[in-house]
Amino acid sequence: QVHLEESGGGLVQPGGSLRLSCQASGGFFSSEINVMGWYRQAPGKERELVATITTGRTSHYADSVKGRFIISRDDARLTVDLEMNTLTPEDTAIYTCAAGASDPPSGSWGQGTQVTVSS
Repeated sequence: QVHLEESGGGLVQPGGSLRLSCQASGGFFSSEINVMGWYRQAPGKERELVATITTGRTSHYADSVKGRFIISRDDARLTVDLEMNTLTPEDTAIYTCAAGASDPPSGSWGQGTQVTVSS
């Protein structure tokens, strides 16, 4: 089973940047992390798929973050990062890392990390 742990959340001012990181650990088959990604859920809203990336480095982004967020992965370190730029209050949410065999990833989930964009 894949254990996922996020880090890097916090408070940032509008227009600022933040980088989230997710570390995978535990005993699992490599196929269980074929696709890794980030979801977010804001208060009162449904969970939204933010970005995903495959082992082949194919990435997809939600329209709301295209051009501002960049997802990357390091298979040697078993990490997936989300670089978030030009943040707005609408980006405020709990961001959760996920991994799975196919896109969108849903086999394993992290606990989530809070991102708050506020002045």
